[in-house]
Amino acid sequence: MTDPIITAAVAARLAAHAPYSRFLVGAALRCDDGSIHAGCNVENAAYPEGVCAEASAISAMVLAGGRRITAIAIAGAGPRPCTPCGGCRQKLSEFALPEAEILMVDEAATVLMRSALGELLPYAFNAAAFAARDSALDNS
Repeated sequence: MTDPIITAAVAARLAAHAPYSRFLVGAALRCDDGSIHAGCNVENAAYPEGVCAEASAISAMVLAGGRRITAIAIAGAGPRPCTPCGGCRQKLSEFALPEAEILMVDEAATVLMRSALGELLPYAFNAAAFAARDSALDNS
């Protein structure tokens, strides 16, 4: 039985708007309450103005009231895993713990790679940096 976040990511990939790169990506994430939120990449003729699938899924989650990601699936095409870009790794770290599972799958829902977020972004800049700063300020 396929994990529902994989099924959702593969389905989201088919909705992607990628007329320039033709690189369709879907993502789906599971929140700590079990809810699933999906997103797809949306390109724009002005390339930097596009949206990654992971960011799209995070936006859907936040809109629905979610705040904690426990797992994410990213669906690309072909034999190589579609890993999150650096910006999306940072975005994921805002809502997920380092042990959150990331599944990278192909268009047939075959898992090509499994990783923990902390393995993909070992020194994430996150809320802990602000806590350390605040502690230092309180002690000065």
